[in-house]
Amino acid sequence: MTDEARLFPGKQFISTVLDALDSKTRMTGGLARVFIMRAAMAGAIIGIMYLTEFAVFAAFEESHLPGVGHLMGALFFGFALVFIYYSKSELLTSNMMIVSIGRYHRAISAVRGARVLVLCYLGNFIGGLVVALMVWGSTLASGELGVQMAASVDTKLAYVSDGFSGSLDLFIRAMLCNFMINLGMLMIYNGMIKNELMKAVAMISTVFVFAFVGFEHSVANTVLFTIQAFQGGLEWGLALGNLAIVLAGNMVGGGLLIGWYYAYANDDTRHLRKRSAGIGA
Repeated sequence: MTDEARLFPGKQFISTVLDALDSKTRMTGGLARVFIMRAAMAGAIIGIMYLTEFAVFAAFEESHLPGVGHLMGALFFGFALVFIYYSKSELLTSNMMIVSIGRYHRAISAVRGARVLVLCYLGNFIGGLVVALMVWGSTLASGELGVQMAASVDTKLAYVSDGFSGSLDLFIRAMLCNFMINLGMLMIYNGMIKNELMKAVAMISTVFVFAFVGFEHSVANTVLFTIQAFQGGLEWGLALGNLAIVLAGNMVGGGLLIGWYYAYANDDTRHLRKRSAGIGA
């Protein structure tokens, strides 16, 4: 291993991310429809796995074991990121990290970066909307499952209605959520984990943390709010306020605390140039 490789072990991570960004940039140009379709698949996966999580909550609630239900539901939801990664779908929160690293290295303009994120969020919403329509046309959200979903929505909206303290709480939860999501993606992209099973374990564990602790994910909230809107109405002002805050928090957690941080920490050109300048002085 070279001295540079020892000093900057994350260079492979950065290289892999920049390669992925190049593909996303080209797709959102001439193949935008395909990119949106891939993002829609991610939104649908989030919706289906969210329903699964609430179904687990409901089953254990009826068995008077809510704590076990919360634990198991979060564990099952952890598979969502695995399905998204291996189906080559596009999720907004991980793209926040990728675009941020691209901006640091000037591999993408602010306008093109925003285009990647907007198209990805649009696709995620479309996929969630399809799931919401399916739920509306079925009895999937009836009974205890529907009660659990409605209670979750009320909790998420209460952060906004509680004013500054609630909004700050929501922002921090969103920031930590995408920190965990992209910590998992960092472990996948840096090439240190070779075994596919261990990659899945890394992704499941990081999503489990955010789901179990109660962090906030913008795409998951978007899908949940869309489902609830078809079930019995939604306080749109509070819901949109929630999404605005969570999107900002996710961007800080994934884009800055993971993306920008690791781009700077592994920028060997910048740091070695400064060290050389110091020695020369």
